Amino acid sequence: MPGVVGAGGDAGAQGRWTIHSDFERGFIRAELVRWDALLDAGSIAACRSRGTLRLEGKDYPVQDGDVINFRFNV
Repeated sequence: MPGVVGAGGDAGAQGRWTIHSDFERGFIRAELVRWDALLDAGSIAACRSRGTLRLEGKDYPVQDGDVINFRFNV
């Protein structure tokens, strides 16, 4: 991926750390829905209308089957 390069030209783990730290710093909240509710509704917008889309903070323990849209600003 373009731009996934750490200090000194190191790729891989160093690049992932750079992205992770920027993401962690700019985290706002996570919009999430269970995969089966998304499949049933057909879209994120429909989940929002049905009330199955919810907002969680940074301490939310991600569960198997969660579909997550992270909101962040760096």
